[in-house]
Amino acid sequence: MTYELKSPLTTHLVNRLRETQTDALNFREVVKKLSVLLADAALQKSALQATEITTWQGKEEFQLFDESNLLFVTVLRAGLPMLEAMMDLFPKAQAGFLAIKRDESTHKAKLYFDRVPDCKGKHLILVDPMVATGGSLVDAMELLKVRGATKITSLNIIGSPEGLKMLEERYSELDIYIAQIDEHLNDDKYIIPGLGDAGDREYNTPE
Repeated sequence: MTYELKSPLTTHLVNRLRETQTDALNFREVVKKLSVLLADAALQKSALQATEITTWQGKEEFQLFDESNLLFVTVLRAGLPMLEAMMDLFPKAQAGFLAIKRDESTHKAKLYFDRVPDCKGKHLILVDPMVATGGSLVDAMELLKVRGATKITSLNIIGSPEGLKMLEERYSELDIYIAQIDEHLNDDKYIIPGLGDAGDREYNTPE
C-alpha cells in the first residue's frame, strides 16, 4: 500500500528540492526534514510502550517507541541523509547498508556490499529518496524479505506512478510512505518533474 503525504509543508519542502539553486548542504537538510515527516506518518500505527525512565523527580513510566525494534536500511548512496535523520531521531535503532550496482547490459543487480544486522523480529524501514522504475527497491526487497523482519516499510521523497504501481503489485506486504507522487517517467526513465539525481545533488558529485 502506498501512502502519500498531502500537506502544504510537504509540498513546500519537496519543491525546495526541485530548485536548482538549493545547494548540497541545504538539499541534505531538506531531505532530513522530509524524512522526519515520513517517519511520523509511517509510525502512526506503531504502538508506544510503557517504559521506565529516570526523570528529575525520579523513576517513572512514560510512553516511548521501542527503538531497539527499528532497523533502518539504505541502498547507498542517495539515502544516506535520510538514514542520518532517522538515527538522529532514534539513536538506539540499528542501521544497515546495501550497495547494489546494475549491469547496464544484462540489467541484473549485483550486490557488492551488505552490512545489514539481523532482521528477525524487527520493523525494517528502507530509506531512499526516489522511486523511478522501482528497480532499487526491488533489488533491496529481494535481498531482505527472506530475512525474518516482522514488517517492512519504505520511506521515499518522490516517486513515479509507474514504479509505485509495480511495487504494490509485486510486494503486497510493503507499505510505502512517500512525500509526493510525481507525474510520470519519461522515455529515459527519469521522474517528471523530478528533482535531478538526488545522490549527485546531495554530495556535489559531477555528472
